[in-house]
Amino acid sequence: MSTESAELHALELAITQVNRIVLGKNEQVRLAFACLLAGGHLLLEDVPGVGKTTLAHAIAASSGLSYQRIQFTSDLLPSDILGVSIYERESAVFRFHPGPIFSQLILADEINRATPKTQSALLEAMAELQVTGDGETRPLPLPFFVIATQNPIDMAGTFPLPDSQLDRFLMRLSVGYPDAEAERNLLASADRRELLIGLKPQLDTERINHLRARVHALPASAALIDYVQRLLAASRSHTGVRVGLSPRAGLALLAAARAFAFLAGRSFVLPEDVQAVFVGVAAHRLVPGGENTRSRDELAAQILRSTQVD
Repeated sequence: MSTESAELHALELAITQVNRIVLGKNEQVRLAFACLLAGGHLLLEDVPGVGKTTLAHAIAASSGLSYQRIQFTSDLLPSDILGVSIYERESAVFRFHPGPIFSQLILADEINRATPKTQSALLEAMAELQVTGDGETRPLPLPFFVIATQNPIDMAGTFPLPDSQLDRFLMRLSVGYPDAEAERNLLASADRRELLIGLKPQLDTERINHLRARVHALPASAALIDYVQRLLAASRSHTGVRVGLSPRAGLALLAAARAFAFLAGRSFVLPEDVQAVFVGVAAHRLVPGGENTRSRDELAAQILRSTQVD
């Protein structure tokens, strides 16, 4: 088996393994892996108890990356995430003690339970893959992938993520309730925590970096880029949208579409790939305006339906 074939086989094993833990959510699992391969970060938003944290744990266990979970609470401080310099009397110097952010895969659990000041500690790390403190810039280990979970903002004890923070996430996905068959299998099977313990890493740092490079190299035709531009323009002129998609959102859309095409086994990107990832990439970046009563997801879906491929 060639190196490229072995990498694809390991990737499919990882996806299959996660699907055995998170039942009935094949689409969300595939989109989550597309986010990983595209080099972005993932936000999982839904009510408590539907498997957001379980999905993140399963991806972490299957990826083979160094992993840290940060439980966000209202009293969490930025230094609890980034690290702190402590004076050492013996050497008479301040020595930096890195925080949990210095891992390859971060689970920011219930991120919107922390204050905006603490949430902002992730901004530089997610955007520039580095952390600056005490006048020194420290690079983060690569690949670097943040999976954040959050409860709906109308639930008690939550602080809404600012738009600048939301924009750092390549995708926002909703796990949703399982269908009846998946829920029955879930109720009748072993505890998810016990199953998570038995997961084996199917990927590693080298394979993920190689897979990302292959995804990045997938060509996007001029016609496809024209389609993405039409989607961006439609979002900016939509009557229910106050702030539409930025050029950075367009780049994110192309990156996610390339990853989705790669997972489908293709060496080129189709409009169907853009459509498959559009709501996940675009919805959380839209700012509703006027007397709009639709959710961001509904606005994104409406923009997608109203934009012609050709």
